[in-house]
Amino acid sequence: MTIAVGKLSDPTVRAVVTAINAGDRAAFSELLAPDATMSDDGSDRDLTDWTEREIFSSHGHMDVERESDGGRGLVASFRNDTWGEMRTAWHFEVEHGKVTRFETGQA
Repeated sequence: MTIAVGKLSDPTVRAVVTAINAGDRAAFSELLAPDATMSDDGSDRDLTDWTEREIFSSHGHMDVERESDGGRGLVASFRNDTWGEMRTAWHFEVEHGKVTRFETGQA
């Protein structure tokens, strides 16, 4: 069972998932704080390089299974052309409508 993107609780996270699923780099970038950071499986990564490789150039897509922490924690089925489909956990830190950090990894 998945949660429709439009039903996600946190408006910034909802916009991030919408941008990812639409392949919209510009909209995604607009949602990031200037000094935003991220990690994948516990290791900090270069946010621009990682999102290009893992999301945009490989057609990443999220189907959210559940949310927690007011909508800032997600468990989702994430798929892309590189790795196929996997169950992932995401946590977003948001300030003033901008993502300051997100962490993802296998769930």
